Amino acid sequence: MNERISLIRQHIQEKGEVKLSELEVFFEGVSSMTLRRDLKKLEESGDVVLTRGGAKSISHLSRIKEELYSKRSSENTAEKYAIAKKALEYVEEGRSIFIDSGTTVMYLARLIENQKLFITTSAPNVALECAKDQNAVINLIGGNLNRDNLSLSGITALNFLDNINIDTAFIASSGFSFKNGFTCGDYSEGEIKKKVIEKASRTIVLMDNTKFGKNLPFTFAKLSDVDLVITDDGVSEEIKKKLCQGVRKSGMAKIN
Repeated sequence: MNERISLIRQHIQEKGEVKLSELEVFFEGVSSMTLRRDLKKLEESGDVVLTRGGAKSISHLSRIKEELYSKRSSENTAEKYAIAKKALEYVEEGRSIFIDSGTTVMYLARLIENQKLFITTSAPNVALECAKDQNAVINLIGGNLNRDNLSLSGITALNFLDNINIDTAFIASSGFSFKNGFTCGDYSEGEIKKKVIEKASRTIVLMDNTKFGKNLPFTFAKLSDVDLVITDDGVSEEIKKKLCQGVRKSGMAKIN
């Protein structure tokens, strides 16, 4: 039995996934119920995740997620860098700031250096980047990891934020429309963003032009809930003007 499970594990790791019907052919004479139990044992050991009619390799799924994140981080790099550079002007030494998860805010994390800051983040990769600055104190909220964007969320994270004071929050948004506001694709992540915006004295949204006009399922803020939106020159002057009129206080930061 152990040899069979080892063969199944190897097969799934090589192919990425397998159907139960394939295993039934491969292991002629072994019942479907027995093969399902084998797959269940592999799931319990953390090797696979069960799917309808089969299983997928955890390592394969993680690799796909990593590739997708890397792909997003390499898109619109000039625009993201320009946005982050502008946002850096609003990072004040000695303050408590929150840096969200996402590829655009990661650029901001990379630009921060040699500043005495108290940084809270929901992203392990952002925390590691900020930890390179010996002067910064890093708080990483706990919770469940979303592999799509490497963010932590859940009740543990919300409870942690209850005890944190935030001067300025740098928030990422996956989509924005004037009708639905700032949106994201994960409910729990949206709840974290809501809580951070509620706690922060000032909220700054970092968002490149590709996010405008996109509506994801969960709205975490309206335009009037934030103080500043920093975007790139791919956004029309008409939209920038409407953004400037709609934000809570500070107006729209234009990148030249």
